[in-house]
Amino acid sequence: MDSLLELAILDIKPGLEDEFEAAFEKAQAIISSMPGYLSHQLQRCVERQDRYLLLVNWASLEDHTVGFRGSDEYQEWRKLLHPFYEPFPEVEHYRLIFD
Repeated sequence: MDSLLELAILDIKPGLEDEFEAAFEKAQAIISSMPGYLSHQLQRCVERQDRYLLLVNWASLEDHTVGFRGSDEYQEWRKLLHPFYEPFPEVEHYRLIFD
């Protein structure tokens, strides 16, 4: 099975960017410990300081949607990060066509 890229654009409540980054530093230990996790990146938008791009590589769609989201660890991830989002991010999944 091919690996999968999760993409989420994270719009953070203005003025809370530093707090979000500190919370993400803790939260990344959670996601990186999950079965099927391969790698991740968090990037900050140059034009909009309150916007971030989260890219997570998973071994399969189910590793993200069932394994991670159905886990106790996800509840901790939610507590750390979800209060910062406005609006709540739409998450999409992509498969590599060309490298």
